[in-house]
Amino acid sequence: MIEYSKEVMKVGKMLFELLSEALGLNTNHLKDMDCTNSLLLLGHYYPPCPQPDLTLGLTKHSDNSFLTVLLQDHIGGLQVLHDQYWVDVPSVPGALVVNVGDLLQLITNGKFISVEHRVLANGAGPRISVACFFSSYLMANPRVYGPIKELLSEQNPPIYRDTTITEYSKFYRSKGFDGTSGLLYLKI
Repeated sequence: MIEYSKEVMKVGKMLFELLSEALGLNTNHLKDMDCTNSLLLLGHYYPPCPQPDLTLGLTKHSDNSFLTVLLQDHIGGLQVLHDQYWVDVPSVPGALVVNVGDLLQLITNGKFISVEHRVLANGAGPRISVACFFSSYLMANPRVYGPIKELLSEQNPPIYRDTTITEYSKFYRSKGFDGTSGLLYLKI
């Protein structure tokens, strides 16, 4: 797991460089904002469900991270919400799924949108995945995050208020996976 997390960190740093450039910013802008300072790795185990049509594996939510890098097994079950429809994310051997998280949506002032997703219960299985979250929400972090000033203008004012990861994570955990975005809490 240590070696895997080191490799995911390399991938993440490259992704943040590309995302910075896509925003028209310096290549290191997002890294300099500490978006790559912490990685939380979680292993998910979903046992086979005898009646998958009667339950969900994990309800609709978005991640309270900057980015999430996911490695899924061959079983699948991940779906993303696209234009009000649930779309299966096919499992491709050796491929990584990258989701934009709430914190990246916040700091880009909505230029990048957090991915709402869910996991379906499955009769096959077990389903195993490894999710790596780029966020420091388990550690005290006094840094204040808000929309990046270089992305704001009179025509594009901030749509979110500033917050700390600690404050946002506390709210996110308190609301639970209720199907609503935690970013509504920060809307101006």
